[in-house]
Amino acid sequence: MSIQIRVYLSILLLVTSFACGSASNDGDDLYASGKYEEAIKAYDSYLSTKPKNVKALYNRGRSHEELGNIESAEKDFLTALEIDANNVQVMLSLSNLFQKQKNHSSALLYADRAVETSGAPAMAYFMKARALHQLGNTEEALKEYNAAIKMDKDFGQAYYNRGLLKLATDKKKSGCEDLNLAIKLNYEAASEALAKYCK
Repeated sequence: MSIQIRVYLSILLLVTSFACGSASNDGDDLYASGKYEEAIKAYDSYLSTKPKNVKALYNRGRSHEELGNIESAEKDFLTALEIDANNVQVMLSLSNLFQKQKNHSSALLYADRAVETSGAPAMAYFMKARALHQLGNTEEALKEYNAAIKMDKDFGQAYYNRGLLKLATDKKKSGCEDLNLAIKLNYEAASEALAKYCK
């Protein structure tokens, strides 16, 4: 399973733990069952009478993202964030959307904003670290990976990414230790990296 898929799944878990509102409509059921085109139509109808429902906007954006309609997804996420400026879930989805487009500066912008929001989860620090890592800011990235791990000692992907960062900055022993911790936490990609870099 690729790293991007793993991050997406982690965000999906985060999404389910942060309620955006109590919208109950056909769109939610269609979205949950992966019928994204039908979900978008249902959300269009729902939002025509309740245009400020953050959950409906967010899920319509996620439906667009699943279908590869990146501009529409971004528009829905930004609209949701205008309505609920402290919604960490929406910020992280924007960060992930930009990360997938290799727009690491914008990914950092939204991850940083999420980190600055009260009650930010470990995933926010991880995503900030990942963006900094991609931008080559290794010292700051390491601090943010450390923060994510401090908040969630079982964050296998954070150990994996931190391990790769350490290996890239000539900290082989510590990097290999992180990869071993990631393996213990069932982060599968770590096994291949360990075999490749820690012989």
